[in-house]
Amino acid sequence: MAGIASKLQHDREKAQGIGSNARAVKYLGQDFEALKASCLELGQLFQDELFEAIPVSLGFKDLGPNSSKVRGIKWMRPMELTFNPQFIAGGATRTDICQGALGDCWLLAAIASLTLNKQVLSQVVPNGQSFDKDYAGIFHFDFWQFGEWVDVVVDDRLPTRVGELLFVHSAQGSEFWSALLEKAYAKLNGCYEALSGGSTTEGFEDFTGGIAEVHELRNAGPKLFKIIRKALSRGSLLGCSIDISNLADSEAITSSKLVRGHAYSLTGAELVSYRGDSLQLVRVRNPWGQVEWTGAWSDNSSEWYHVSDEDRARLINTSEDGEFWMSFSDFLSQYSRLEICNLTPDTLSEDEYQNWALNKFEGAWRKGSTAGGCRNFPNSFWQNPQFVIKLDEEDDDPDDDEAGCTFLVGLIQKNRRRMRKTGEDMKTIGFSIYKVKYVWD
Repeated sequence: MAGIASKLQHDREKAQGIGSNARAVKYLGQDFEALKASCLELGQLFQDELFEAIPVSLGFKDLGPNSSKVRGIKWMRPMELTFNPQFIAGGATRTDICQGALGDCWLLAAIASLTLNKQVLSQVVPNGQSFDKDYAGIFHFDFWQFGEWVDVVVDDRLPTRVGELLFVHSAQGSEFWSALLEKAYAKLNGCYEALSGGSTTEGFEDFTGGIAEVHELRNAGPKLFKIIRKALSRGSLLGCSIDISNLADSEAITSSKLVRGHAYSLTGAELVSYRGDSLQLVRVRNPWGQVEWTGAWSDNSSEWYHVSDEDRARLINTSEDGEFWMSFSDFLSQYSRLEICNLTPDTLSEDEYQNWALNKFEGAWRKGSTAGGCRNFPNSFWQNPQFVIKLDEEDDDPDDDEAGCTFLVGLIQKNRRRMRKTGEDMKTIGFSIYKVKYVWD
């Protein structure tokens, strides 16, 4: 009965708008405004008792309390690291996200893409936060978790070694929004080490509540460049990566300075006139903030001398910031996978964008009732949760030359990253889609 009562209460709260981005659930019951007001009244800087500045918050194995990798780590506030710390200076940009000593490039690629859409960024990074007015050592960030938004509070004590941030940092060294965002996400998932390794689509979805699609580039369709441009124009977030054949290849750098097994963000797609022909280019960013492609259309390549002065001035940036252009054909041959996160009406509300309609279904595999197994178990497969979807309308897209109704399906498993501390990890799950004849009432 307690479970039923809890579900009814949850349904009532959802009906009241709790769990939307505007009324995010207070994670672990912590109220940012109340905690900040209390700190200001007492003249104290916030210290988060639910995610303390202690070794267990760093990790459990490679970053565990007994690991040599955590020696010399000191938790420090930005005020102790620099004379004039800034939360965001001159707007959040992709160069604010440089990877540190944590294997969360997948997350940082998602954050970098987030900066391309200021509306989406403001939903994850609430406005009005700073180290100036009413500073109390407390900050907060919003994440989408399994159908609802949660507001996560953190203090600003950050892991450092020899006076430098250990994990994500800005290129300038004086901005701290990205480091604090990473800390809030680590708190949500149990510790920093829980963020090591992952898919950019996971970060995309947790930042937007959107739904991701994956394109294997060896089988890229003829309309992929058009899909990329359309996705960027609609505020979608895009990431890409190069597969590895073995663990030794992980983060190995190729002769053309691309990194294998590493998550990049795709931040632009343009057409340029090159020697009388129209050429497709894409812009890619390495979250390390350095190590850039050295092939055709890289920062100092000769190809740029054969485009118009206007295109060259508009597109090229020769600084070592981890961002570079390459031809779309080279992109397809060098990279293995493209991930696109399509945003939902709850996240992207501006009228200029065409939004997806969204439906969510909750279910569970329960042993003895709804856990029917995969297709290898035909006698019980039918017991798995089933959902019927009716597609009523054709796509409203004047650029498409064929009729159809596009839909995306995603499957999420809950809280698996938090369970890494106890030796758990992602389960092998999946779904099948069938076209069925159905008589509708």
